[in-house]
Amino acid sequence: MSKGAKFMIGGTIVLLLALAIRIGLIYRANHEQGPALKKVEDMAPISDDEAVSYTLRKLRPDSLKDVRDLIGKTVWVSAGGQMDFYYDAGNHVDYAHAVGTLQSPTPLLIQGVFEQVAPKSGRAVFRIAPGQRHVLVAFTMPNSDTSTALYATPVGYFDAGRYTIYDDQLFFYDDPHELYKHWGADMWSHIDKHEAVLGMSETQAMMALGEVIDPRGDKPGNRTIYFDNNTHPVSIEFVNDKAVKITPDN
Repeated sequence: MSKGAKFMIGGTIVLLLALAIRIGLIYRANHEQGPALKKVEDMAPISDDEAVSYTLRKLRPDSLKDVRDLIGKTVWVSAGGQMDFYYDAGNHVDYAHAVGTLQSPTPLLIQGVFEQVAPKSGRAVFRIAPGQRHVLVAFTMPNSDTSTALYATPVGYFDAGRYTIYDDQLFFYDDPHELYKHWGADMWSHIDKHEAVLGMSETQAMMALGEVIDPRGDKPGNRTIYFDNNTHPVSIEFVNDKAVKITPDN
């Protein structure tokens, strides 16, 4: 047998051995027992509040038309303490004179949508950047003493050829009293009066006092949070997501 033939036979044997090893490894990988799947009963249960957060309606608006789709509908404020509102004087507001700050979970009946150039700095652009111009929704407040008065607040801006709209972050599209009905009537009575009470969770406290907060600690449910509370500061200490100490910060 020539030397060349021997090399060819040897090379073929090496290739066959390599192929056999490769097939064996693939078979082993496909038949080895992987990590055991967790049984449903072994998984940590989610809370009622978490279940609500997973199912909240989101509209993902990105155009003026998307905002106009809210006209005639009721939304509820979720970003309490973050949105100043103004009298609507015919699709125009005076940014220098806010009527007040919207609190959760106030219902707003959307009446219209318009755009206006905003100041470049100051409280008027605290929550919504000025861009080239603001997008504002006009609304009435059906549960207020002035239920027919027309107000407006910014919900987004236009800049560089595109709209940025924050409706999903600012509003509930369904009544939170129904979404969180498991909180019970007594807790809701305190929230609607913007009162902090012992036993409240962080979510309930933010609904009552607003989302302008300064958390001291990075473990939700076990930390102290300072609430601006519409310029009436309150600090609340939470343990196991229950308010155990409430201190007005005067």
